Amino acid sequence: MLTGPQRRSGPLLLLCTIALIALSTPATGQRPETLSEQVHGFVSVDSETVALIHVWVVDGRGGEPLDDQTVVISGNRITALGPSAEVQVPDGAEILELTGHTVIPGIVGLHDHTHYQGAQRRLFLQSAPRMYLGSGVTTIRTAGSFLPYDEITLKAAIERGEALGPRMHITGPYITGVGGAGYMSQPADPEAARRVVRYWAEEGATWFKGYAGIQRAELAAAIDEAHKLGLKVTGHLGVVTYSEAAEMGIDSLEHGLYASSDFDPMKEPDQRSRAGRNLLADLDIQGAEVETLIRTLIGNGVAVTSTLAVIEQLVPGRPVEPRTLEWMAPEVREAFERRHDGLQQSADTSPMVAVLHNLMEFEKRFVDMGGLLGAGVDPTGNGGAVPGFGDQRNFELLIEAGFAPVQAIQIMTYNGARVLGVDEDLGSVAVGKLADLIVIEGDLIENPETIREVRIVFKDGVGFDSAAVLESVKGLFGAR
Repeated sequence: MLTGPQRRSGPLLLLCTIALIALSTPATGQRPETLSEQVHGFVSVDSETVALIHVWVVDGRGGEPLDDQTVVISGNRITALGPSAEVQVPDGAEILELTGHTVIPGIVGLHDHTHYQGAQRRLFLQSAPRMYLGSGVTTIRTAGSFLPYDEITLKAAIERGEALGPRMHITGPYITGVGGAGYMSQPADPEAARRVVRYWAEEGATWFKGYAGIQRAELAAAIDEAHKLGLKVTGHLGVVTYSEAAEMGIDSLEHGLYASSDFDPMKEPDQRSRAGRNLLADLDIQGAEVETLIRTLIGNGVAVTSTLAVIEQLVPGRPVEPRTLEWMAPEVREAFERRHDGLQQSADTSPMVAVLHNLMEFEKRFVDMGGLLGAGVDPTGNGGAVPGFGDQRNFELLIEAGFAPVQAIQIMTYNGARVLGVDEDLGSVAVGKLADLIVIEGDLIENPETIREVRIVFKDGVGFDSAAVLESVKGLFGAR
């Protein structure tokens, strides 16, 4: 969750019924034997064997795009991949002629909540999973939950084939310090932090998230307990520095450099930094201090999640994706536009233009030095970054940061799968991998804006009509 100058809070307003939510299949990759009638209505490709012919393929592992390729899917796996002139399409296969289309792995969103915090805290279990899946996000990590049981129940419904949405890796409730927000766990001592981890691990969480107010002893205990259980911890930190968390063994850190308090010379241990965003805006990203931090993160195996899409919406003068407004419920759109218009009034004084630039520069340097960078949308902040559309926007922002398109795709797909420990099955286009794929109309490498032109989203070999999935929740985002 990202806090910013335009964030507002309020009570949870709405819980949607699981019957109206959406679908995915088990993390183990079993193609569902049956789909509910509601889910099957969004399926456009349901043959046991399918051949995607004459496509560009970007493999997700940084390889150069391959022209005129054929991808064969049998069941829920990729069974053949190669030049269309050489790959033999099995008899009886459904053949999709896709000249002029690009195939990439399904997006892995590492910071993809099922709640929206732009106006009031809302759980939108109907719209969020559909917006993710319809945009090509086939796997998400929730990175902190307001209502963990709702997400656990949703994940189970998804895995039974009863509803429509991505694979889900559940993060337990936020773990912060005493005096934090009421929906967060607030352990008063290390043993309490361990109890939180043990309880939610038994309930089905596989990740935990230390939030801004958590102190060193409680974070260290949570990390230790999670690791004993074979689980992982990420952090949106503040009181604890990145360097301190890395030495404790934290697995990943959220929002790039945005939540770091490492460079405040006045910061006291277990106290919040009071330096503000100007310190980050003025930071020399190419300097020795940042290099030392990056080496500490890499040396301790700490991954970093980029969330440029949500941070961009805190920067005066940056664009709002038009589809965002179209998909918002009317009252949510009205509230967002008020906040967005108010943000523009700070254009002359806001440090956020420089902050965004430095975040981009940090992420590029982190990767250049060998760091593992993933990405996610984080639909919080001022409300302008929304599920799916914001994940797609990250692609353009990573390119703006200096990454080549194939690198940006790798960050959003294979790297995310590596962070989640599922890269043997997901995150790249290769024979033997699960058939989680996106079919995009256009040449994605030459024209990055075509990331929005998703036509078919395959998950476990089942092809969903992207337009139909998205249309089903148009005008509902943030309210249902």
